[in-house]
Amino acid sequence: MSDSAPPERPAPVAPGAATERGWGRLLLALAAFLFVPTIPQVRALLPVEQTMLLFVPALAACTLVGWWAGGRAFIAIAWVAVAVLLTAQVPAQSSAFQNLVRGWSLLLAGAFGLVCLLGFARPFFARALIALGGTLALAAVMSLVGPVTASHASKTVAEEFARRNAETSATLNAVIAAHPKEWNDLSQKVPQLASLPAETDKELGVLSRWGVTLFPALLALESLAALALAWASYHRLARARLGAPLGALREFRFNDQLVWGLIVGLTIMLLPTLTTLRGAGKNLLVFFGALYAVRGFGVLTWFMAPGSLGITLAVGFVMLWAPVLNVFAALVLMMLGIAALALGLGDTWADWRRRARSPL
Repeated sequence: MSDSAPPERPAPVAPGAATERGWGRLLLALAAFLFVPTIPQVRALLPVEQTMLLFVPALAACTLVGWWAGGRAFIAIAWVAVAVLLTAQVPAQSSAFQNLVRGWSLLLAGAFGLVCLLGFARPFFARALIALGGTLALAAVMSLVGPVTASHASKTVAEEFARRNAETSATLNAVIAAHPKEWNDLSQKVPQLASLPAETDKELGVLSRWGVTLFPALLALESLAALALAWASYHRLARARLGAPLGALREFRFNDQLVWGLIVGLTIMLLPTLTTLRGAGKNLLVFFGALYAVRGFGVLTWFMAPGSLGITLAVGFVMLWAPVLNVFAALVLMMLGIAALALGLGDTWADWRRRARSPL
């Protein structure tokens, strides 16, 4: 997700010009972005489980800007049509929440497209942050003057998480009811499984409470991921350049002034006079903490063997679903995340990768 040095203006790529790096890793990232949010524990926490609603409009915005920069009209028309068809669907259940998600995705895509039109010299991450900030500001204004207030939106989000958890519990209970003999035999062999439905309900409830509290930060992080994937996908589908390609994770960095987001969030959480802003403080800590953790993973990738970090994270994620090893895997992943956060934050002042390049 890092940014290489951006060109001055986007220009069509010559027929013989080199394309972006291959599709392999991008397809894996897209698959994770689309399917991981459907895992029960994850969908109880993340705001948007149907992440296509974020990805497709963002990609359509990229193709429109690419058409303006000299790209093919067919690609833009096709992806805009797909985005219209996707966002025009009104599901029977949870339509109020889906309306919020569709509105957010369209605002985000429009803001990103506008920033790409006006900010030719900016790298991707700067464009994405500007678009995200503009969308948040516009959403805040609309909540003040529009029919959907912040309290109504919060209630809608809570109802959506409750619906998801009820759906997961109903599915689990239906599976158990459909195979009573097998479930009884398995419960006798592993007595801990007898309390699985109740423990699952409790776990999902805790996750959803955090999901409601941290909804803005998690939605912003999902939006950044969608914009990054749309940017990378566009530059593999089209020839007209919008800017520099996404660099490797090992090169990921951003403006050091973003550390003030963490400082403000930490100040809100520590000062007793700012208790009314605790929700905002938590969201600031989660959002900017996640950015610095990704930066820290970039530092780790710089010093580790190629591919080793990805393998470690993949193995840890798989182990989370193992009955015995899940606690150990959770602890290891938590420690790795804390270490990455510390490295990313320290990179603001130490610049570990520059030191590694410097001769002794």
